[in-house]
Amino acid sequence: MKKTFLLSLLVVVLTAAGAFAQDKKEDKSKRPSPPALVKETTKSGVTITIDYSQPSLKGRTVGKEVAPYNGEVWRTGANEATTFEVNKDVKVEGKALAAGKYSLHSIPGENQWVIIFNKTANQWGSYEYKQADDALRVTVKPAKSATSTEKMTFAIDKSGKVTLMWGTVSVPFNVK
Repeated sequence: MKKTFLLSLLVVVLTAAGAFAQDKKEDKSKRPSPPALVKETTKSGVTITIDYSQPSLKGRTVGKEVAPYNGEVWRTGANEATTFEVNKDVKVEGKALAAGKYSLHSIPGENQWVIIFNKTANQWGSYEYKQADDALRVTVKPAKSATSTEKMTFAIDKSGKVTLMWGTVSVPFNVK
């Protein structure tokens, strides 16, 4: 009887602890790659929102230890997949992309980057990525920055130019 009571008590305590842990929201700002959000409305009235986590270089080099130039899909950030959202139908580098929310992936390269807009917006990194769900792929030319950016950063200007900056790499693409 005593064993049954103790076992029942243990089950109740573990169940309560599990429920408490699930209710407690993770403070994403405490992560090594904290969240960031950039949002801009262009001159043409398109609102572009990019929600991502900012990995740091920490002495590493883009193309080698991070975002390797090996022909593989990269999550273009850290943690959950970066999301890219537009409120209107747009053209990215001249190719049509419907209004909506997408996960943003890339295939980094020394001379070109493939920017991928995937229909599955909510996924962890690129682990769940499926090419069959791609809405659009565009190829762009990276540039070399004069200064180094420690934390991966996206910028959007009023013209619709979106730029990923990390290390001395700058990867621009146009959204119209």
